[in-house]
Amino acid sequence: MLRRVPCETAIASVETLCLTLKASDFLSLLELEPAVANAFRNYCSLVEVFDLLGAELERRGKILDNLKELATALTKQATILNLPNGTTPLQQLDPNLLWLVSSKGSNYDVGERLLPGSDRANITGEVRLVGFTDPTLPMAESDVNIASLSDTGIWANAPFAPLSPEQAEEVESGQGIKYPHISGRGPVDGTLACFQMLAQHLRMPFRRDVLRRALVSNKQRTGGISIQLCGALAELMGLTSQLVNVPAVAISKLPTPVLIPWQDSYAILYKATEFELVLGIPEQGIIRKKPADFVETWGEEGQVLLLQPTKETPQKRFGLSWFLPAIKKHRTVLIEVFIASLFVQLLGLANPLITQVIIDKVIIQNGINTLNVLGFLLIAMAIVEGIITWLRTNLFVDTTNRIDLSLGSEVIDHLLRLPLRYFEKRPVGEISSRINELENIRSFLTGTALTVVLDAIFSVIYIVVMIFYSWLLTIVALATVPLFALITFIFAPIIRSQTRTKAERNAETQSYLVEVVSGIQTVKAQNIELNSRWQWQSRYGRYISASFENVLTSNTASSLSNFLNKLSSLLLLWVGAYLVLQQKLTLGQLIAFRIIAGYVTSPLLRLIQLWQNFQETALSLERLADILDTPQETEIAGRNNIPMPAIVGAVQYESVTFSFAKSPNPQLNNVHLDIEAGMFVGVVGQSGAGKSTLTKLLPRLYELDSGRIKIDGYDINKVELYSLRQQIGMVLQDTLLFDTTVQENIALTMPDATPEEIVEAAKIACAHDFIMNLPLGYETRVGERGSALSGGQRQRIAIARTVLQNPPLLILDEATSALDYATERQVCLNLAQVFKGRTVFFITHRLATIQNADVILMMSQGRIAEQGTHGELIGMNGLYYCLYQQQSAISE
Repeated sequence: MLRRVPCETAIASVETLCLTLKASDFLSLLELEPAVANAFRNYCSLVEVFDLLGAELERRGKILDNLKELATALTKQATILNLPNGTTPLQQLDPNLLWLVSSKGSNYDVGERLLPGSDRANITGEVRLVGFTDPTLPMAESDVNIASLSDTGIWANAPFAPLSPEQAEEVESGQGIKYPHISGRGPVDGTLACFQMLAQHLRMPFRRDVLRRALVSNKQRTGGISIQLCGALAELMGLTSQLVNVPAVAISKLPTPVLIPWQDSYAILYKATEFELVLGIPEQGIIRKKPADFVETWGEEGQVLLLQPTKETPQKRFGLSWFLPAIKKHRTVLIEVFIASLFVQLLGLANPLITQVIIDKVIIQNGINTLNVLGFLLIAMAIVEGIITWLRTNLFVDTTNRIDLSLGSEVIDHLLRLPLRYFEKRPVGEISSRINELENIRSFLTGTALTVVLDAIFSVIYIVVMIFYSWLLTIVALATVPLFALITFIFAPIIRSQTRTKAERNAETQSYLVEVVSGIQTVKAQNIELNSRWQWQSRYGRYISASFENVLTSNTASSLSNFLNKLSSLLLLWVGAYLVLQQKLTLGQLIAFRIIAGYVTSPLLRLIQLWQNFQETALSLERLADILDTPQETEIAGRNNIPMPAIVGAVQYESVTFSFAKSPNPQLNNVHLDIEAGMFVGVVGQSGAGKSTLTKLLPRLYELDSGRIKIDGYDINKVELYSLRQQIGMVLQDTLLFDTTVQENIALTMPDATPEEIVEAAKIACAHDFIMNLPLGYETRVGERGSALSGGQRQRIAIARTVLQNPPLLILDEATSALDYATERQVCLNLAQVFKGRTVFFITHRLATIQNADVILMMSQGRIAEQGTHGELIGMNGLYYCLYQQQSAISE
């Protein structure tokens, strides 16, 4: 009530009798008790902070899962300022705090941010402000960088346009460059069109489905599309964004492209000079304005979003041209298939002509001898047509299989070389469904393209033959073709949209099914089979619903097409019979004409439906492009870097900071570390302290946010990626075993290893004894993901695999967590002996296994809190000492 903002809701589960008190009466009573009133005014509730913080993060285009926890933490340190009725200069506010308007009654809206150092209007009216320490709300790198005109320096650094450019060059630059334009109306479609124009302009891949979902969701939640959200979406596309306040007179100095607010939506500023501004406006097209005219339309000042690509920005390289090399490789066979199809079509054309002769010459004139000749001719033609069709089909299937194998191998190779972050952001089922689009595209380029060429050629031939028979019947036969085209153009966009939705629902269903089957042990252990089935049924129900809508629309279009087809046949028979009765056409000619008309209708329908097929292929291209347009690890890291020399083992971390989602709380924060070659390094700490993250950066599974890591003095970001990884052995807690034999799993990285070497590696990992007790020993299949083995057995096989690899630098990430104490100790002793003189990082929760380590790192909240030997850390009486005492007490 003090804020004059409704923020609480009460919901009763049963019929309830409530007593109400008017807000004005309560406030009047409150004034009678100054102490109570003062306590109320200075109290900051969790709901108040939650509302203000949510609005502020929404403006920044950021959505947090832990908003409630963050609001709870900020409530304790919030500063309340109740300003009396009157005028208050902004300069009186503490510039070190983030001030948000919390109540109505002033010239500022609730939730609006106040900047003490800005030249905005002073506060007028009675108002309640809440101040937060700004570092508690840091802007992550993925958020929009907000800068004002006074402190960016962007205008001073921007180059001035030439004072008197040559007119011919100006005309050439204005007319020679083609700027993309996409139509769109409304906040969602208009903004989406802007991002699509931006993607085409910068030759970037465009994920329409992802961006549209984000825009629609935000529109439903907030009622609009903020420019801060646009900045976050631009970052999602791989661009860097900066939000600046700019006067309209300085718009010509901006580096383009720029996203600017335009009326109720947005527009793209493609080009900005003193003479001309080129704008891409979804509702209007490509508009050229003089800067003075722009000021009249846009206003004196406003916020704009500067957008620039980076080295990690994906480039659009995938399209129909990506398939051409594979198709050209088999062009000879495809040409042979085309020629065979041509002969089959010609033989098909001879059939109605011979039928006409049989009716007009044989039946009517009783020519038995002619009938036998024509009969044998028809049989011979049928045999030849069958042989050619058989050969054509075999050639075509063999060729398309070879193309599928070649393209599929290239797609999988690209997929496996993508950064780890790509897979963390996408469900397995979605990736699988995108790969399946490959066959649809190939089918369009080979099968549909071939059919289209034949249809185009023979449609003309058939129509010419029909005209020779009767121009009137030809008009009747083709009269329904425009109606077919109208049906196609009406239903094609609807079917495409429904096909997209169906594909998305199918991906959701498959992803969930893969998760359930992969985690079947957890499902059974937690007794959630019924709930899992319900969840699958819910997703599958949405997929079935989307499929039904798609089938219903397609069936409607098909039914209308069938009706028009029958109508055409009836009209043709009607008019043709009239012409026969008028003796302008023979009966044989009428029957032949009907057969040929049937031949021409189908090709024309396929040509008309080509647009629908192309739309479906475009959707498949868009989905598969998400994989092939994403840069590989070597592209981001630099494939031409020098190879990593043989590793000795000295490791240095210099000011290393890393976060998975570029969040304000990084997993590693300014880590410094110096490890000498040959050290056995123990890494311990609570869950989430950053232990695994610290070691996963060594083989560059992730790229650093800042800082650098050096091995033997070489910056790992400046050496060839795979030459680095092949020298680092890594055993994870959940290392994957493939559904093959124990021997093949151990020799995965060394397929040429001898049986003796495999057995020796298994003995070092304490795995030989249990392997020999398996039904087939080393030839026993381990099952999918090693399901036939226990967790400890899987870990020992994974350790044996790495021992066989014999890397100069070894990382063991909770690699012995599933082993009993005695086995773990023996494995550690064996590894210490085998890898003596090499650098080993050993991550564990059991401190007893690393007491003899050369150095122990105690991780806490993304930092190395303590470092030293076991004895040194015990003597510090710090975190390590406390953890050691806890484990000792538990073991006793």
